[in-house]
Amino acid sequence: MYLVHFGHSLEGKFIRSINHMDSFLRDRLRKQGKFSDFFIEWKEREFTETDIDEDKLLKDLEVLSQNMGMKEGIIIGCIDYRDLSLAFFTDNVEEIMGYPSSFFRKKGMEAVLTMLHPEDVPELAKFQKIVFDLLQELSREEMDTFEFTYMVRWIHRDTKEIKWFACKVRPYLIDRNKNVVFDLHVLLLLTTPPQVSNFDWSYSYTSKEGNKIHASKREPKTINFKLTRKESLISDMILEGKSSIEIATELNISKNTVNTHRKNILKKLNAKTTAEMVKILLNTRMN
Repeated sequence: MYLVHFGHSLEGKFIRSINHMDSFLRDRLRKQGKFSDFFIEWKEREFTETDIDEDKLLKDLEVLSQNMGMKEGIIIGCIDYRDLSLAFFTDNVEEIMGYPSSFFRKKGMEAVLTMLHPEDVPELAKFQKIVFDLLQELSREEMDTFEFTYMVRWIHRDTKEIKWFACKVRPYLIDRNKNVVFDLHVLLLLTTPPQVSNFDWSYSYTSKEGNKIHASKREPKTINFKLTRKESLISDMILEGKSSIEIATELNISKNTVNTHRKNILKKLNAKTTAEMVKILLNTRMN
């Protein structure tokens, strides 16, 4: 078990059974393409029990929000990836975005997806995959320092006004298998649009060696490498979230051949891990 709570740990115990998504949420997610695949796949991971008192954890989150005084334009939310519900959120989201609190309690992640600007959905999906792939490769000590930020557009339910939010996120509860059970979002409504035109992101953490690691959507701005036609095709399929087996089946080649191409792509990009390779490929296509 591993717990991150903005710098301090909590102890206890909880046992919670995994609920199934309702059919409405599953259908809604499927309409989001690869975004749905990612979240459904993550939900179906083998989560393990932890030694944390979940009720106490969420009560502490309530205290945190109260201590912040719920300043105007700040929303705090906590996603439960076991069933894609919202384990916690501040009710002021209704005042800011026009959706009733009951909608978020009933629909969970589907409610969040409903508010997203359609152009930001695929970008958020790509970034979410980068984050969770990276988290699987980090040590628990490194995960303790991990955080990411992003700029995203939400659309008001009634006025259809586009509202920009700056979001800061940290893992809140991680199980023994290094699955993110909860992550904690602090969202700030921006009074003026940022200097970016669409979804933007960055992440940082401290390595085991004590080095500060930082990456963003716009870094690196230029990368010099040349892929073969087959490598380029396979890299596109990797960005679509396809596995080596799926790629091999679709291209009618062996899995070993796909793995050889993946190794060549890693070498050309000077990437040490798949997560790093995906980040470089994604950055290259966005710049």
